[in-house]
Amino acid sequence: MKDFIYYAPTEVVFGRESEEKVAQLIKKYGGTKVLVHYGGKSAQKSGLLPKICDLLTQGGVSYVLLGGVVPNPRLSLVHQGIGLCRKEGVDFILAVGGGSVIDSAKAIAYGVPYSGEVWDFYLGKATPTAMLPVASVLTIPAAGSEMSEASVITNDDGDVKIGYSNTLARPKFAIMNPERTFTLPPYQTAAGVTDMMMHTMERYFSKDDDMDVTTDIAEACLRSMRNAVTFVLDNPSNYRYRAQIMWAGSLMHNGLTGCGVSDDWATHQLEHELSGMFDVTHGAGLSAVWPSWARYVMDANLSRFVRFAVNVMDVPNDFTDPQGTAERGIQAMEQFYHRIGMPINIKELIGREVTDDEIKEMVRKCSRDYQRTCGCLKVLAAEDMEKIYRMAKG
Repeated sequence: MKDFIYYAPTEVVFGRESEEKVAQLIKKYGGTKVLVHYGGKSAQKSGLLPKICDLLTQGGVSYVLLGGVVPNPRLSLVHQGIGLCRKEGVDFILAVGGGSVIDSAKAIAYGVPYSGEVWDFYLGKATPTAMLPVASVLTIPAAGSEMSEASVITNDDGDVKIGYSNTLARPKFAIMNPERTFTLPPYQTAAGVTDMMMHTMERYFSKDDDMDVTTDIAEACLRSMRNAVTFVLDNPSNYRYRAQIMWAGSLMHNGLTGCGVSDDWATHQLEHELSGMFDVTHGAGLSAVWPSWARYVMDANLSRFVRFAVNVMDVPNDFTDPQGTAERGIQAMEQFYHRIGMPINIKELIGREVTDDEIKEMVRKCSRDYQRTCGCLKVLAAEDMEKIYRMAKG
């Protein structure tokens, strides 16, 4: 068991019409001029963005707008946002959208007070000492960025996707209205739940398995998401289950399900190269690579994979064959992914076989030119990464 510090300072305002409090909350946290950051046309079409703008005007908060965030948010737009904030004297950033918008907002917030290149933080060349405050009106539960310290940005130059975490980036508040998720397409809903489940699975599959409270919380969250997403895909306007998904997305990545254990994050690192190269949906990329990662590393803590099979995936425990029980748990997860429309290998993800050259390029990037390992349950060198990508070819 690891010693730990649990820090989750974000104020959560959850429920119907919760966005009505947006101006009041911005003022509470010192904002006077806001960058409203968002994605594409859906923010306008849904009526949420115009409503937020009206609420800010009525509340006496001035603002400027910057849209255009795409999945796997781009560094080029971050640069544009930094310039806009400096020009307009922005002192607060409000992300209206999902994880990509919030991640982009965090990167802009890092960059505004920094005299150098914001990408330095993501490369590990510099550490921020200040940033603009960030908050969100969440519309897509998935990334958990609304309560986490993490952000992930893709550099347009070379399609390199890198995550960076710093407690400075914990949002001041998160407004969550489950009704805003009713119109999410099934694929986006399923990919979002896959992502949030993986945030907990990256912590659950640990070399530390003696923090029972954390493990019990993690298993409960994973079971709840299995049930909720299956129900919501058939009943997209069900408030109760949309609310479970929205709240779980935050809990599964605000640090709660990792207290006292060592995080792994190898699946995320491997997937970043998939979405960086092929611009695929992050959650779908995770489901495409996880089964192969699991089979490759499960002997490093077989009892944990057995426990997952039994307690999360409802697989009967064959005490005479723990390896078989663990394998059936992975198979049950693959069946779950297919049931909700997610891929279980790279061929299903991109619609063709990945080439040897593409695999080698992903390995090169994931290993930072063969200088970095990833993972904790089983530390993966470049040759391990290549084996997993090849197992995941399909």
